Amino acid sequence: MSVIEVRNLTKKFGERMAVEDLSLQVEEGEVLGFLGPNGAGKTTTIRMLAGIIAPSSGTAIVAGHPIPSDIERLHEAIGLLTESPGFYDRFSARRNLEFFAGFYSDINATVQIEKYLKLMGLWDRRENRVGTYSKGMKQRLALARALLHEPKVLFLDEPTAGLDPEAAQEVRELIKRLSGEGRTIFLCTHNLTEAEQLCHRIAVIRTHLLALDTGYNLRNRFFRREIIITVQDLNSAISEAVKKLAFVQEIRMADNRLTVELNEPEQNRPELVKAVVDAGGRIMEVFENKQPLEEIYLKLIREESEK
Repeated sequence: MSVIEVRNLTKKFGERMAVEDLSLQVEEGEVLGFLGPNGAGKTTTIRMLAGIIAPSSGTAIVAGHPIPSDIERLHEAIGLLTESPGFYDRFSARRNLEFFAGFYSDINATVQIEKYLKLMGLWDRRENRVGTYSKGMKQRLALARALLHEPKVLFLDEPTAGLDPEAAQEVRELIKRLSGEGRTIFLCTHNLTEAEQLCHRIAVIRTHLLALDTGYNLRNRFFRREIIITVQDLNSAISEAVKKLAFVQEIRMADNRLTVELNEPEQNRPELVKAVVDAGGRIMEVFENKQPLEEIYLKLIREESEK
């Protein structure tokens, strides 16, 4: 079931086009990675979908609430982590969350504040003024604020920015858990490794949508699939045996590594390995050469720049 439905969403600021004709759907429990360079329209899109600014044209429905006609009910259904979250620095973390909890009906603020301050590792610092917090601590507090009312949809803009590696990993595990609970997460990040770990699908935007698909399908779209076999004492007899396999598209030899291009690696790998062994090869390692998401992203951006 689609929890976010976007149709031809467009936003102009004067003569400048910020987001152009954006259409996409996000399913319940899905983590959608929303990637693009600075100024590509990522934050503008989140602000429209969160009901903060109105689109110039187009429509969107988030958690069943049309935008921009049902904003108050929309805000009760979503959680928002902005790139630069604001707090009252002279208030404690607990007092800040009490204030923001007052915007939501039917929540037990005391229970929810304790739950999420503990989850974010801030319970022991709950009475400290937020002005004394580090950037990473403020980021974790912002996540707690976004989750207080148990929203169905989360818009996260750089959620691990400013966090140390341990805290960042804890946030990633939290995102996985929330997705497993059926929460829908719209994730903006410049951390492409993080996007690959967390996201079911990847959207790349540069004002307009450049691509929307799984990482697996994007790799197949832009790169050949290759199996690399490391063989002790690689020789021409082994390479000739591999060349005779009907499904092999191309092979390359370098040192003790045999790189084999295949159309269907999952299906063809067992027969490929058998051919190497039958030709006398002693296999030390077999793996698929997967291009990182960064290469796919950069290829999309470069192709767009060249148009």
